Amino acid sequence: MSGLNKTFCLAMMFSLLSVQTLASNTDRNSQVFKYQSKTGVTSFSDIEPIDMYYEVIKAGCYACRVSSQVDWYNTKLYPEQYFDEIEYASHLYQVDANLIRAIIHAESHFRKDVISKQGALGLMQLMPETAKELGVRNPFIAEQNIRGGTKHLAKLFKKYYGDIRLVAAAYNSGEGTVKKYNGVPPYPETKVYIERVEILHKRYRQSI
Repeated sequence: MSGLNKTFCLAMMFSLLSVQTLASNTDRNSQVFKYQSKTGVTSFSDIEPIDMYYEVIKAGCYACRVSSQVDWYNTKLYPEQYFDEIEYASHLYQVDANLIRAIIHAESHFRKDVISKQGALGLMQLMPETAKELGVRNPFIAEQNIRGGTKHLAKLFKKYYGDIRLVAAAYNSGEGTVKKYNGVPPYPETKVYIERVEILHKRYRQSI
């Protein structure tokens, strides 16, 4: 590995570890700031950067809030967002493209740089370790994130024999939790997540 590539890989690993640590210490109402350091490395902080361009990244799963005021039957859809990336992943792993859209909408509202309070990253909210297992080197690159998330969905579909409710439950709360309760966990956040994914899935199917 060349010196330049090694430096890039180390910088990326440091950034992802920093994101995971930062997000794990972030409450529901706090903010995460993304900016480019003087050396050109993407960095994250819970303190607003001074004298430099930055983006504000909110923490939290978009469709998991039990008290959400969003009208899920009428909220704006984004069928053209990342169209090529979603269609490619859909064909590659044989997962319904509109379900991928529904998951992305539910997880991140199509924001590719979003970070959850648990440390999940990007469009399909992949945890750093999960992203690594799925072969995702940079979860903030849409193509990689969507391909990794779709690969994970394909695995869940096989495991749960195509039961979309269990797939969504496992994607949200983990396979271990679904096993523990032998079905959909009794968590309010997971229940509303499943319901909203089903609504979005149906609406995306009707929109294209």
